[in-house]
Amino acid sequence: MRDRSQEVPELMRAEPRDRTCHGGDVDPDGPARPVLWLCAGIAALAGIAAVLGLLQQGGSGPFPAETVRGQVVELSGRGLYRYDTVFTAAGSRGTDLVTLVAGIPLLAGAAVGSWRGSARSGLVLLGTLGYFLYVYAGYALGAIAYNELFLLYVVLFSAALYAFVLVCAAFFRQDPAGLFPAGTPRRGPAALMFASAVVLLVVWGAPLVSAALAGTSPAGLGPYSTEFTEALDLAVITPAAVWAGVLILHRDPRGYLIAVSLLVLEILLAPLIIAQTVLQLRAGAAFTPPEIIGPMAGFVVLAVAAAAVLVAILRHVPAAAPRPGRAAHSRTGGSP
Repeated sequence: MRDRSQEVPELMRAEPRDRTCHGGDVDPDGPARPVLWLCAGIAALAGIAAVLGLLQQGGSGPFPAETVRGQVVELSGRGLYRYDTVFTAAGSRGTDLVTLVAGIPLLAGAAVGSWRGSARSGLVLLGTLGYFLYVYAGYALGAIAYNELFLLYVVLFSAALYAFVLVCAAFFRQDPAGLFPAGTPRRGPAALMFASAVVLLVVWGAPLVSAALAGTSPAGLGPYSTEFTEALDLAVITPAAVWAGVLILHRDPRGYLIAVSLLVLEILLAPLIIAQTVLQLRAGAAFTPPEIIGPMAGFVVLAVAAAAVLVAILRHVPAAAPRPGRAAHSRTGGSP
């Protein structure tokens, strides 16, 4: 019987090896090549979208507009995000900046590391793809107003989604216990996952419950039809964090896979919030000092905690464990 406890999922590799499928056809690349091409496409297209978002500045400037609810809001009137509010347009440029200077380099580095056989890079790649999925799901599904790059956002959303699924499936398809041996910390990661879930419930849930009880729309809704970020965080991120914490406490290695994807996202949220706040202030958004310092300090603390937990987890992951010679579907006989 082959010992698979130290196998790293074959996400990417530098040397293709022939693998025979059940029907006898050769499948030399498995998930490796699609993931590589998807990552390259995401990096290129996200770079284009980010540069255009940052550099396009044409337009007459801010102008008032009445929403379907009878509220008067100020729209940006400039650049790619001219039909967004001044607040959202500046925040979106902050997101583009972080994607350009942090997200894309991290994606490229993690993809190359995974291609060379690093399990740690593969885990970071999973989390980085989660970041791109989070950002471009928002852009494609209504977090910002429609603009001429809508189809590009849809392509990025789709590419990030399927790359994330392929990488995640490659980890789940093979026994992940070898990646997270018995000494991998449990209490710290689980506590941070539970704390993250509670923070999201309070920060997003409380205002939504208050608005629902009062029979009004949320204060920051503006001209938009729904609160996409709140919906995504409450419906997907919060349950995922709770699930990861529970699995980790029960010594289930699948919990670490979920946690890693959330930890990378939490780390990137700190520069994201800082960049958004700075650009919103430059655009004329009105903040009190506590409104400036509080969120930035909070997300920096969260990012530091997430980075510490991520490093603690990755330290126990084999740096270059042997990779399997065949994918799960390629076994032609014999003992597994």
